[in-house]
Amino acid sequence: MQSKQTPSTQTVHPQSGWEPPLTGQARRLFLIVLASVVMAVNIKSFVDAGGLFPGGFNGLTLLIQRSAQQFAGVALPFTAINLLLNAIPAIVSFRLIGKRFTLYSCLMIALTSVLTDIIPSMPLTNDVLLVCIFGGIINGFSISLCLLGRATSGGTDFIAVALSERLNVDAWNYIFIGNCLMLVVAGMLFGWDKALYSIIFQFASTQIVHLLDPRFKRTTLFIISNRAPEIYEQIKDTTHHGATLFHGIGLYNGEERDLIYSVITSDQVKEITRAAREIDPHAFINILKTDQVAGNFYRRPHD
Repeated sequence: MQSKQTPSTQTVHPQSGWEPPLTGQARRLFLIVLASVVMAVNIKSFVDAGGLFPGGFNGLTLLIQRSAQQFAGVALPFTAINLLLNAIPAIVSFRLIGKRFTLYSCLMIALTSVLTDIIPSMPLTNDVLLVCIFGGIINGFSISLCLLGRATSGGTDFIAVALSERLNVDAWNYIFIGNCLMLVVAGMLFGWDKALYSIIFQFASTQIVHLLDPRFKRTTLFIISNRAPEIYEQIKDTTHHGATLFHGIGLYNGEERDLIYSVITSDQVKEITRAAREIDPHAFINILKTDQVAGNFYRRPHD
């Protein structure tokens, strides 16, 4: 197909922000509770079994706990330390990211802390390498559940989300570097073997979050159809993204064709393609992975 006209400027529509209140909030609450349970169980099984230090303030809390126990003989509760460490990042998040996002995140932090104190230690294996890999995968999965619920597990995750919101960058690998610096201290105090194994744990966790977090995965759609306006309305109403319309000629049979060009997030692709095929069963849809977008691109806010 060749373009006959210069494409119009793509518009970005303001968010409607509407979702059924009960359904949306219940789903969000369920994901956060599930994430806190998974994270707490992971700490009391894989993390404790390997003597590891997970990323973020959970790892820093464990470092303080174990240091107090080993060097001062004092048993400090996980909950008190973790809540204290997260106080300042929570205030920053409240101001920069949003009220509801911060409140749900605080719920995640509190539930994880309390469950970590309540759940008894239950090591599943003594193989440290298995602990690192599978513990890291489960930890990344729990963080991803939390992000799907538009919340965070606290600490450095507050920082990562704030950077994502303000600078539009994927900050998880930078957080990984920061966690490695914390492990240097842990290695000096408790032995380099635990610190090095913890790096494997944190790397596995970071990659799972990077894989599952949908906010930075974008897809380009090229849709050829004779019912372009109806398909565009579906894109606009469902994703709040705009589109550009090309008018052209199909060179196979010489008939006029319309081409819709739009960039959306990857988790919206199935819904849009299904809706487009329902509107026009003969629509031709080309789906391309998009590595980077420069310009005005709508992103659903965390709050």
